[in-house]
Amino acid sequence: MSDLRKIIIDETEIEVDGAMTLIQACEQAGVEVPRFCYHERLSIAGNCRMCLVEVVGGPPKPAASCAMQVRDLRPGPEGQPPVVKTNSPMVKKAREGVMEFLLINHPLDCPICDQGGECDLQDQAMAYGVDFSRYREPKRASDDLNLGPLVETHMTRCISCTRCVRFTTEVAGITQMGQTGRGEDSEITSYLNETLVSNMQGNIIDLCPVGALVSKPYAFTARPWELTKTETIDVMDALGSNIRVDTKGREVMRIMPRNHDGVNEEWLSDKSRFIWDGLRRQRLDVPYIRENGKLRKASWGEALSAAAAAMQGKKVAALVGDLAPVEAVFALKQIVDGLGGTIEARTDGAVLPAGNRSAYVGTAAIEDIDAAKVIYLIGTNPRNEAPVLNARIRKVWAKGTDVRVIGAKADLTYGVDYLGAGREALMDAAANAAATEGALVIVGQGAITEGDGIKVLAQAQALTEKLGGKMLVLHSAASRVGAMDLGAATEGGLEKALDGAEAVFNLGADEVDIAAGPVVIYQGSHGDRGAHRADIILPGAAYTEENGLFVNTEGRPQLAMRAGFAPGEAKENWAILRALSAELGAALPFDSLAQLRQALIAAVPHLARIDQVVANEWQPLELAPLKAGDFKLAIASDAQHYLTNPIARASALMGELAANAKARAETPVAAE
Repeated sequence: MSDLRKIIIDETEIEVDGAMTLIQACEQAGVEVPRFCYHERLSIAGNCRMCLVEVVGGPPKPAASCAMQVRDLRPGPEGQPPVVKTNSPMVKKAREGVMEFLLINHPLDCPICDQGGECDLQDQAMAYGVDFSRYREPKRASDDLNLGPLVETHMTRCISCTRCVRFTTEVAGITQMGQTGRGEDSEITSYLNETLVSNMQGNIIDLCPVGALVSKPYAFTARPWELTKTETIDVMDALGSNIRVDTKGREVMRIMPRNHDGVNEEWLSDKSRFIWDGLRRQRLDVPYIRENGKLRKASWGEALSAAAAAMQGKKVAALVGDLAPVEAVFALKQIVDGLGGTIEARTDGAVLPAGNRSAYVGTAAIEDIDAAKVIYLIGTNPRNEAPVLNARIRKVWAKGTDVRVIGAKADLTYGVDYLGAGREALMDAAANAAATEGALVIVGQGAITEGDGIKVLAQAQALTEKLGGKMLVLHSAASRVGAMDLGAATEGGLEKALDGAEAVFNLGADEVDIAAGPVVIYQGSHGDRGAHRADIILPGAAYTEENGLFVNTEGRPQLAMRAGFAPGEAKENWAILRALSAELGAALPFDSLAQLRQALIAAVPHLARIDQVVANEWQPLELAPLKAGDFKLAIASDAQHYLTNPIARASALMGELAANAKARAETPVAAE
């Protein structure tokens, strides 16, 4: 039951929930209150004192608006609503005093600070600072920390807002940062000078209101006002995190998260944030044709006619990679269907039932995690498969949600009830489950890749029905749900699709071994495994270089926008396929992306509902007993998490992170 209270903020009367803090009430009233330590997704620290306001009739001193609730205010003498002032002389003087204290030890190195131009302290000092300093003593200096290859530290700039400590402890679930000392000896440090071990640590760069924590790979490469900013979608996992890609000229300089409460809140995994150096390396920028066992450069006309000749009149199989946009899959499927061939998107062997969206997507939205009372994780390690989703599960676990795991044991950063390693445990859970309020079942890809995936999904559906809850299938490939929506699946899976194929069209599937025999046409952005096996290479654009549609793991269609152009002669993926169809003598009926999307929406209407989670009709699968055996994980180790796709494998930084994770896993821990 809501406890609504009237309150007057700067002569504007509003009605807010009594549980709100004054800083939140001011936001509702459209009044901006400066802050350094307060962050709406972290616990309240109340230690920077920048958000001071005057409470009329209260104590004769300003109050910290982040730590005082509306219900704590006293009404006026005749029952009038309490009055809060945010711009009175008392508040102005208090804020100037706080700012003076903050700047006492802060180095004046704005011209060389990487946060310059995006610094909260710089902005607030302009608004609330004084134009001279009364401080004549030498400034305090601190030693910089080594937090690893991602976060660079300049601890002399630190203002002890503790946002980084609270984030790593509460959201990322690691306990390596804290504050030691008192008074002027207090400093933020890491436990025993450890580097951070988390795949969410890059978020502390965004959280830091000063330049104490900055991006190590981005440092000294660009200034914010030189960058072109593009709002787009991340494809490193199937979550579809909303991101902003900043480019300088043709090059991607950094990737940052955008706020989307339904998907990634305002967090981003390190892999998604730092993958951009892989966009520059090992790129395919001209077509190639293999002659006498060696690849040679070719013109587009030559490569397309060679590809058409290899496919014409032959048994064609098409493979869809993990990063392919829906438009490219749609164009490829039309070509292959016209040639009477097969197409397969489930290249990791996952057995997902085509046509039954409630079984390959589920019925839950990512946001349903927030209201869940019990969460079952089946054959998944979300810490590696979708780190931002894992942080959301951790958030509700901290509030009392029960998390139960069936599958391989792993450190998920929160406590779990371990029900068993595999199929017997799932059947027991499905047989013995009772109706439970707020139940959510999350099925990972590892559980459904061993041939009996349909049966596993049927048991998970039975468990969901008995619990009276919702089910979410957690995918690990960004393109998978969109490709399944288009029907890019062959009865019998990958083996059946490739059976007897004379020509294989590989659309960026680099994790598949294609046996010797068929002619392989590879279309992709990086010189990875797929290109090594290819006889003809058609260079395509990466996810930041073309407009594309991706459907995330909950079935939400989202638009990725082009932030830059593909290198050399590389072209957009759908355009290459349109040109190839003309070479084959069966030109596809669209000449632009807009026309393609019209045809796409005519074929699959729900793809027009951008940024909406489409409700799926519940279609239970036929229940059958499972054979004995443990579930494996889609991403087996922390090191493997950083190397799941060609862009990641081309990235020097991802290679370093994977090597560090591998070394950590192999280091024996001494028993004290």
